Amino acid sequence: MTVIITISILILMAYLFDITAAKTRIPSVILLLVLGFLTKQVGDFFSINIPDLKPILPVLGTIGLILIVLEGSLELEINKSKLRVIRKSSLLAFIPLILLSFSLAYAFQYYGQVSFKIALANAIPFAVISSAIAIPSAVNLLAKDKEFITYESSLSDIFGVIFFNFITLNDYFNTESILFFIAEILCMLIVSFIATLALAFFLHKIKHHIKFIPIIILLTLIYAFSKIFHLPALIFILLFGLFMGNIDELRHYKFIQQFHPINFNKEVHKFKELTTEIAFLIRALFFLLFGFLIEIEEILNPDTILWAVLITIALFVLRMIFLKLFRLQVSPLVYLAPRGLITILLFLSIPVSQSIDLVNNSLVIQVIILTALVMMVGLMRTRPKEEQVETV
Repeated sequence: MTVIITISILILMAYLFDITAAKTRIPSVILLLVLGFLTKQVGDFFSINIPDLKPILPVLGTIGLILIVLEGSLELEINKSKLRVIRKSSLLAFIPLILLSFSLAYAFQYYGQVSFKIALANAIPFAVISSAIAIPSAVNLLAKDKEFITYESSLSDIFGVIFFNFITLNDYFNTESILFFIAEILCMLIVSFIATLALAFFLHKIKHHIKFIPIIILLTLIYAFSKIFHLPALIFILLFGLFMGNIDELRHYKFIQQFHPINFNKEVHKFKELTTEIAFLIRALFFLLFGFLIEIEEILNPDTILWAVLITIALFVLRMIFLKLFRLQVSPLVYLAPRGLITILLFLSIPVSQSIDLVNNSLVIQVIILTALVMMVGLMRTRPKEEQVETV
């Protein structure tokens, strides 16, 4: 019963952090990490025997990533008026990711004395924006800024995972490996199209009072099978969410009219609410557990702190440059580039044969904490959205 009581209190506190974030403007992830860390210290103080929870972290992270990308994509509108923001968010998600990955890879190669390929595999996790932190942290921004962050961070996750898989799964980079890589993406697009229509059809036809949980489980199942075959599975999650959330834009097609868009939208709205609630729960558990597993020695490790500071400075400077190049307002968008869930998942996915001593738990934790702190300070300096003036 003690475990149930503890978990219940922690989740309720996570909910309190979430609903007070608008007032405090402190990202809930910071408070969740601190809460998880303090819980561990209390357990150690009272000599409470706690089993090894590390194997649970990747599982929670994967489910959380699926739900967060799904939650974000369900909120997005796709029409001609959105082409500009889609184009700019795509470029801002892709170009800095590539530049930062290659820059860090050269540094890791030089100081770590490893091949460039191995250095690049270790650099990519630090170049990907965490949608798990960025999307909920943007909730109090203007609608246009929140929309941009949702697009950018979701696409950053997808580009990062695809790029990471391409680097780690190919021993050589030649025409054959590139063509195979393109074939994998095309295959995933075909699978996504078929699976999306099938799941939408099931959602429309199922009359049973339980229908949304099976859909989420099927999404997770398709994602897992796609990952087994090294396909970019996040593309499927994004496309499914975009289709479900934008069926009104397709209502002039005869095939779509079979779904009865008006009634279907009511079901999608219920599905969106459930997805949001479950995503909150999984995200809270993930960051509580991550905070719980953090060791004080890892946070204060002097061997990696300089690297962590330099990486943090580099990614925010690069982001500011590209925001100016794309003629986007720098504040508050520049602060919304945290590293988090996706960074941890990619770091844990680095094959043992490709891991290097320079990139370790301490460096990952320090970069995550530093980027979250920069985001927190930046959001605190940002005026509440009702006081801001739109400048797009």
